[in-house]
Amino acid sequence: MQTKSRASNTALNRRQFLGATAFSAATFMVLPGGVLGLRGATSANQKLNLAGIGLGGQGLHDLGQMESENIVALCDVDRSHAARVFKKYPKARQFTDYRRMLDEMKEIDAVVVATPDHHHAFATMEAIKRGKHVFCEKPLTHSVWEARQVTQAARAAKVATQMGNQGQASVETRQLSECVWAGAIGKVHEAHVWTDRPSRGLFDEYWPQGLARPKETPPVPETLDWDLWLGPAPQRPYHPAYLPFKWRGWWDFGTGALGDIGCHSMDPIFRALKLGAPLSVQGASTRVNEESFPLGSIVTWQFPARGAAPQAINCHIKGLSGAAAGGIAMPPCKLVWYDGGLRPPRPEGLPEGTQMGANGRLLIGEKGFMLGNAIYPEARAKKVGPIRTTIPRSAGHYKEWIEACKGGQPAGVNFDWAGPLAEAVLLGNVALRMALREELTLRKLMWDPAGLKFANVDDASQFLRRNYRQGWSLSSS
Repeated sequence: MQTKSRASNTALNRRQFLGATAFSAATFMVLPGGVLGLRGATSANQKLNLAGIGLGGQGLHDLGQMESENIVALCDVDRSHAARVFKKYPKARQFTDYRRMLDEMKEIDAVVVATPDHHHAFATMEAIKRGKHVFCEKPLTHSVWEARQVTQAARAAKVATQMGNQGQASVETRQLSECVWAGAIGKVHEAHVWTDRPSRGLFDEYWPQGLARPKETPPVPETLDWDLWLGPAPQRPYHPAYLPFKWRGWWDFGTGALGDIGCHSMDPIFRALKLGAPLSVQGASTRVNEESFPLGSIVTWQFPARGAAPQAINCHIKGLSGAAAGGIAMPPCKLVWYDGGLRPPRPEGLPEGTQMGANGRLLIGEKGFMLGNAIYPEARAKKVGPIRTTIPRSAGHYKEWIEACKGGQPAGVNFDWAGPLAEAVLLGNVALRMALREELTLRKLMWDPAGLKFANVDDASQFLRRNYRQGWSLSSS
């Protein structure tokens, strides 16, 4: 791997997050390929019959990457917001309720879910229980419990799945894993990742947070089905403070900066460091309320030691015979998340003038550190030299899923990978809850993944799932 472009590697913006993670057959091929194939009717030309659910934002981009297939149905609760998508695909049938769409159009093979977060699990589960393949945007679900449910349901139904952290298919994060597994910075015991979301400044916001619930009750736009937009979330009056896109900052609808970017930025770290379920999670933040996420937060996860990196790595670095013999062992590791413009201290050995960036990733090992994909200190980078290519490259994030739907290998972020990743990420939001704020100044939340609960703070486990509005339930049958 080349290390010359340090400046471009140090600042991982959202586009880079969408284009940076790693994937190896040994780490990610979880489901047997033979269980994946087209379910139900397929078109005569062997193209998938695709349906889009949630169209006005990311859904438009997702469908645009899948135009090799037949886009036969479109569903959105806001006719105005989705108008350009309806216009772009005039032959597709239009719906407001995805449940009705899936009931009426048996010919649908697969769905693309790009709704607000609070609908992710519901749209996904409705498709799974009808035998449809699913592409669902990150963070896969709104709660930890939901992530477990859709993962288990997809596995039982043997459908092809993919979560929308598009960067997992990129070269850059494969290179990150290759670097770490070759022992370029020695055993990695600490990782940091940060984002400028939700705000980049007083007059330049992605979406607002730290807000109280609006008191005004303006009329609902004629083009919007507000009741369906709320879906499983608690009833409240319509207000433009919630949509479009601004829903990300509200507890009832979104998952904050962590849910928006965490699955993108942590995916390469989880792959490179072979992380699984954490031992504990601890949060700290600016003032928080029960309506919206804080302006800024820091979340820390602790992970146990893991097995050695894949043996396929052919290490050439002098003095790393352990790596050459079968990979370096993975020691206990701390992972720290920062949002709202917060970031870690500059590491010792980073040359003066080198930017940390508003968004970035830092891995700290026993022999050096990596900022983005650049190795430091410079003496270490020179000793390491180029890293050999050992991980197969991807045909593309969307193509992976389409091929999986047609009987190919599981996609890089199939739910057996995406579900546990989403669980770990969303545990961070539990640690930011207002009701736990004082409790968490006294102790960490100790995680019991098998029991799907916290082992030491019973009150925290209630935030692993949510209550649904009457008429909505999450079931795989």
